[in-house]
Amino acid sequence: MKQVAVVGSGYWGRNLVRNFAELGRLKWICDKNHEALTALQKSYPEVRTSLQLAEVLQDDELAGVAIATPAETHFHLAREVILAGKHVYVEKPLTLEESEARELISLAAEKRQVLMVGHLLHYHPGFIKLKELAHSGQLGRINYIYSHRLNLGKIRREENILWSFAPHDISMILALAREEPESIRATGGYYLHKRIADVTNTYLEFPSGLKSHIFVSWLHPLKEQKLVVVGDKKMAVFDDTRPLHEKLLLFAHEINWEDGIPVPAKAEAEAVPLEQIEPLRAECEQFIQCLETGQQPITDGQEGLRVLKVLKSAQASLNCDILRSARLSIDSADQKENVSPMNKRESDRRDEFKRPFLAPIRLESAPGKTRKSSSSVFVHETAVVDEPAQIGEGTKIWHFSHVLQNSRLGEKCNIGQNVVIGPEVSIGSRCKIQNNVSVYKGVTLEDGVFCGPSMVFTNIYNPRAEIAKMDQIRQTLVKKGATLGANCTIVCGVTVGQYGFVGAGAVVTKDVPDQALIVGNPGRQIGWMCECGERLNDDLVCPGCGQRFIQDTKGLKREGTAVAG
Repeated sequence: MKQVAVVGSGYWGRNLVRNFAELGRLKWICDKNHEALTALQKSYPEVRTSLQLAEVLQDDELAGVAIATPAETHFHLAREVILAGKHVYVEKPLTLEESEARELISLAAEKRQVLMVGHLLHYHPGFIKLKELAHSGQLGRINYIYSHRLNLGKIRREENILWSFAPHDISMILALAREEPESIRATGGYYLHKRIADVTNTYLEFPSGLKSHIFVSWLHPLKEQKLVVVGDKKMAVFDDTRPLHEKLLLFAHEINWEDGIPVPAKAEAEAVPLEQIEPLRAECEQFIQCLETGQQPITDGQEGLRVLKVLKSAQASLNCDILRSARLSIDSADQKENVSPMNKRESDRRDEFKRPFLAPIRLESAPGKTRKSSSSVFVHETAVVDEPAQIGEGTKIWHFSHVLQNSRLGEKCNIGQNVVIGPEVSIGSRCKIQNNVSVYKGVTLEDGVFCGPSMVFTNIYNPRAEIAKMDQIRQTLVKKGATLGANCTIVCGVTVGQYGFVGAGAVVTKDVPDQALIVGNPGRQIGWMCECGERLNDDLVCPGCGQRFIQDTKGLKREGTAVAG
């Protein structure tokens, strides 16, 4: 029987202790607080305690460690656990730095250890059902998501409200969106401490057009934990403060057009039946199951990294908001002072605040020379980039290509000859677009998409030369890592799933599942592809990298660690 240790016996650590003990899997509790350990040992006399993690890790019978300590300790503790050959569960956030998260992910893969992150709401029956409704299309196209997580709760000084409350909501929104945001803005209120935000609003915009906002506060008179998902077929409200039978409600509201005016048609709420399951118990059971089977958890290291990237970007936006406020104050003070000369140190300090904030990279559109927005961006002298456009670091744009206004290209893209992009097109990082491809308005490419030579996108389903139909554009989304073969055609209004593979000359007229292999006209699925680009064997094992997959109603998922190749 696989047994675990819990490191950290604070408020949340005690909840982990209780659940692992009730599951009969708790062997150790580790904490630097001797009094806390003594009290817990009275409640759990069969469990061993220690003030030193090193002592715990020397236990050869111990399979995994759950870490519930302050966030700044997560990286070093988790790294020590993995190096000791133990599986590890880390409470949110995974780490405070992206480089640290990537190191843990790489180290866990190298040592073949499970790395799980405590994003609790992924194990809540209400959110599990909501995710199922969203991904099955029952809500329709999701246009907008907003979340409120408010309380007059425990106020921290080691982290602000963004890092304390928002990871839960970010994780849920990313799971529903199934894409990463391209734009993040955050504002904050600082009422109890001038540098620790008590209230934040975070705004996310996604390549597909989905938008969301997250409102968190620990200075609120009432507890509110609500997630609202607005689709074009139905709307859903997940309210964790309500009784079980009211936690998830569906509204079949419609917007009808009468004489050119939108008129809402409201429907009665439909309660969605849910199982009575404690989310933390389900999360602890998932960790134990992963220890025993080697499968990857729902909230693995990559999930933790995705949430961390959003948190870091939101924090950077908050920091800019602080500087912007400081700059406004300084400008106002300068107008009032009218004092000269000012001492050199004070003058330099104010000038630093007045410098322009970092803006998107924009390239001039005048042809006739090679234009670079930085030392690592290359635009051939025959290419044209309209103003404004955003070009990521390391991207190359080759002969006779044209990037139209308000288009965004991520980092390290390679744009071949005679390519047209835009207007208002979003392309992720590390994409490769081969010669003679047009990426029209309404098409979105996520990170790592490959577009083969002369493949075709459309954006109007039934075009006529003499009738303007740009108001009828159908959105096309090509998700992370997908490959679109030479001369294939993607008919507008479809989604090509993550690592989907469309063969040369195929015509895609409907959604492509994640990792599906599509050929023919009309396109049909004939197999599955690994993320590494190899076709899976009939037993769903990759002949290239050895990764195993299993098939369920939603497609493929990793079975666990790779077999030897």
